[in-house]
Amino acid sequence: MKVGYARVSTEDQSNEMQIAALKEAGCQMIFEESASGAQRDRPKLQEAMNYIRPSDTLVVWKMDRLARSLRQLIETVDQLGERDIGFISLTEDINTTTAGGRLVFHVFGALAEYEKALIGERTRCGLQNARAKGVRLGRPAVMTDDQIEMAKKVKAAGGHSMQAISDQLGVSRSTLYRVLAADCHREID
Repeated sequence: MKVGYARVSTEDQSNEMQIAALKEAGCQMIFEESASGAQRDRPKLQEAMNYIRPSDTLVVWKMDRLARSLRQLIETVDQLGERDIGFISLTEDINTTTAGGRLVFHVFGALAEYEKALIGERTRCGLQNARAKGVRLGRPAVMTDDQIEMAKKVKAAGGHSMQAISDQLGVSRSTLYRVLAADCHREID
């Protein structure tokens, strides 16, 4: 038996195209879900995994409907394989019920893992080069040095609450506390 799984990321999106493709592929039962792919807890996917039996096949319109990350995809397909359940991705034309399909899936997975490692290496090299050139990485500072100095002076003079100081500077109270604490530690170092 072919069991379909269709997923969209938000309630605003529609599963119609996926459902039509799954029906055309011969799915007799289809589980529909609206959830982020990065989310591990997907009740309808779990329901499909509990429903499907050995010698059945789980069918998805596209691999990213089943899992967001390669690791999650490989884990899920391996779990299916351990239970003697096949996997078909219609868009990528991958079918693990055949020896060739299993080979293609694992080669696909290995290439994706290799590309991910290369991207990581290039990113690390780029960050290292940027740091060497003196580029400040990360989010921009919320407060300027002048604002920090003004906050320290107003706080030291007393008579103003942290809320009043943060309102005057246009930052949140928690930001003011964090920046002043970090500045205090910088002076000690």
